[in-house]
Amino acid sequence: MERSTNVGNATRTGTARAERARSRRLWAVCASAFAGAFAAVLVLGATLLLGGRAEATPTRASPYANLAIFARALAHIEASHVEPPDQDRLIYGAIKGMVETLDPHSTFLDPEEYRILTSDTQGRFGGIGVSIDVRDGWLTVHGVTEGSPADRAGVIPGDRFLTIDGWAARDMPISEAVRRMRGDPGTEVRVRIRRENVEDAVEVTLTREVIHVEAVEARVLPDRVVYVRIRSFQGTTTDELRAAIDHAAEETRDAGGISGVMLDLRGNPGGLLDEAVRVSDEFLEEGVIVSTRARGGELIEEARARRAGTRPNWPMVILVDHFSASASEIVAGALQDHRRAVVVGSRTWGKGSVQNIVELPDGSALKLTVARYFTPNGTSIQAHGIDPDVEVEQLDAETLARLRREGVVVSEAVLEGHLSGERERRTETSTPRDQARTGPSEGDASEGSLDDDFQAHLAHEILRAMISR
Repeated sequence: MERSTNVGNATRTGTARAERARSRRLWAVCASAFAGAFAAVLVLGATLLLGGRAEATPTRASPYANLAIFARALAHIEASHVEPPDQDRLIYGAIKGMVETLDPHSTFLDPEEYRILTSDTQGRFGGIGVSIDVRDGWLTVHGVTEGSPADRAGVIPGDRFLTIDGWAARDMPISEAVRRMRGDPGTEVRVRIRRENVEDAVEVTLTREVIHVEAVEARVLPDRVVYVRIRSFQGTTTDELRAAIDHAAEETRDAGGISGVMLDLRGNPGGLLDEAVRVSDEFLEEGVIVSTRARGGELIEEARARRAGTRPNWPMVILVDHFSASASEIVAGALQDHRRAVVVGSRTWGKGSVQNIVELPDGSALKLTVARYFTPNGTSIQAHGIDPDVEVEQLDAETLARLRREGVVVSEAVLEGHLSGERERRTETSTPRDQARTGPSEGDASEGSLDDDFQAHLAHEILRAMISR
């Protein structure tokens, strides 16, 4: 029997009648919960009987037994809390707490939070222009939308939130953080962030705006290489990618057509699995793109490439960094395993779990981790990420300029094992065209140059070597 204890100098008042009424309400709630739990147990038992199993099964405590504890706690809150509780908040809070014991990416979304998630994947929403994820318990900036309030304020990937509007962000669920950062356009949100190699916390006040995310940015470089940056995998990503490549093919047709493709997935936090599969399918004729496996390694689904609509076999480089995650890792892993592209940059984030959205009758939803992603070669992405074929850490523009002044070689020839291995199908005596260069020539300084982006510049050099073979 639970015991209720009054703390402090307050004097207990009320009549025996009130106490009896409160007790009746408490046990009525308990009885209702017990009835639900008992019915669930009966259904579970009937299901096992109808399944016709003859063999003995290990005895295990019913998961519904603890519903009695939940029912009693709920009844006490309903009957005794100093303020009348909001029943929706009680139930939503209970479900949130239950789901958050599972993993960082499983969560319960109330109707408003689910509406925000839906608007996010459609590419238009109100907020400050950051994507976030959890790293070591900290809400971490994963990507920043160009031109957004966060971008203009200097927020960068890797920043960790300390507070959001005065609320401690450590261990705050992602859904709660998103809810606090979203709001009506014109309203403000104050955030304190911790930045690597910066001693003091940075405090920023951001004015919310309607954010429209263009998923794809593309341009043709002077040597007919198409540079394509995918910012996120939302509902329009593949269509935008197709349009960009078609436009580039038309633009370069008289000059000989597209010579190669640079696919930039840096800072891309992921998004929709279907879009990652469709993007990969643009460049693969056949084979597995990604497989998903559930509890115990059970294969749930295997997405495969189709020959129809596959792009020409242009030389291809994919750029990734520590903030490339989820759908980005699926694309990079698929094209890497099929030896369709050389992956350049730094090891990716390692978010290789699958979340399903389960819509509930009241407009809320469960975002539940149900499986893990595996690359075509059977490699799990989770907690490790994709290792690049050519590892290149980013250099800021100032450092890059200093290296050039000092005459340090910044072509792909500085990379140990550049373009080596079976993937590249080149002999040990072959020499990349630009390996002796110490920097871009005058002709490279035209519009569309990647000279101020060290990783992209080296990826471009690698691609040029591939094209010249």
